[in-house]
Amino acid sequence: MTAETTGASFGALTPFGQPIGDPVPGWAGAAPPPGEPLVGRRVRVEPLETARHGDALFATLGLPGKTPSDAPEARWAYLGGVPYDDRAGFDAWLASRAGSRDPRFYAIVERASGQALGLAAYLNSVPEHGSIEVGHLHFSPRLRRTPAATEAMTLMMRHAFALGYRRYEWKCDALNAPSWRAAIRLGFRFEGIFRQHRVVAGRNRDTAWFSILDGEWPALEAILRRWLSPDNFDAQGRQRLSLSALTARSSAPG
Repeated sequence: MTAETTGASFGALTPFGQPIGDPVPGWAGAAPPPGEPLVGRRVRVEPLETARHGDALFATLGLPGKTPSDAPEARWAYLGGVPYDDRAGFDAWLASRAGSRDPRFYAIVERASGQALGLAAYLNSVPEHGSIEVGHLHFSPRLRRTPAATEAMTLMMRHAFALGYRRYEWKCDALNAPSWRAAIRLGFRFEGIFRQHRVVAGRNRDTAWFSILDGEWPALEAILRRWLSPDNFDAQGRQRLSLSALTARSSAPG
């Protein structure tokens, strides 16, 4: 097996003929995610606070969706089940998230209404190596599959690369088709499956890995900006250009 057959990049050979990775000039590591809000046209992604966001999140995360897959219990199916039974349990669960630093949780707040409609987190941050993951995504029916959700994910990507991260990760249960599709739509590249990666609620979980690299980000950011532009939506809010088509085109060979 050689570097060519594995697809791994290398920049030079040692005196013994061994391929080694490209140099990373001036590398000093990335910065840990700070606790500051990220502001877009449609949403704010702001550090989670139980008192500030609890009422809205309890109400919106418990709403039924338009399809069976949008039911509250269905949205937790690949995460081990709903982790609370009532408001007291929800408050305790949310407080534990608000107090965590890795994962560091954020509320996704709709700017027009000021209501928190979902949660997201940075996790598995390794500043010395420049890798960070986005995850713990809990989107209410009002947020799922909307430009606001895409904007929230774009804000978090942009912030991570601005902090100096070289690798931005997305992982999901390999059987979670909606999460898989969302990663590809957003421009992540599929890397493979970790077999028997975890045991979740007594069941095996194979985990699919996706990533975006810093060198890929400028072109992807331009695509996301183009898609999120108000000009891309008609008076009824329907998209003119598909983000899936744009990202697929950008990652096609040649």
